[in-house]
Amino acid sequence: MSRIVLQLVAVGLCFAVGQALQCYSCAGVWNLCITASITCQPGEQCYSGIGKAAKFVDIKMKGCLEVAKCNQTQDVNFPTTNNNSVYSMTKTCCNTDLCNTAPGLPGATGLSLAITTIAALFVANLLV
Repeated sequence: MSRIVLQLVAVGLCFAVGQALQCYSCAGVWNLCITASITCQPGEQCYSGIGKAAKFVDIKMKGCLEVAKCNQTQDVNFPTTNNNSVYSMTKTCCNTDLCNTAPGLPGATGLSLAITTIAALFVANLLV
């Protein structure tokens, strides 16, 4: 009997672990954002944040965020008498595994990658 109970607990743990939301996490500027996969806590969703720092530098962030803070724009101010804004970021949430997609290679499109690969193979054939 205890063996059956132990097996049921083990199966239950597998389902409980499987419920955790997996998201990409990164912080970067322009199109450079090195990602990793993380597990969110209960009550969090995946988010992708896009913003501007100093009004001209594009910044990107990805990760887990409390549901109450989703789909909002946040201004981060430098604590001075003027409260100058350091950056402003809009964080958009989603609730499926890895839904805050990892960015592609900076400045690379499928066509440019295909042309580069073909050119590299052509040069390699010439050198051999």
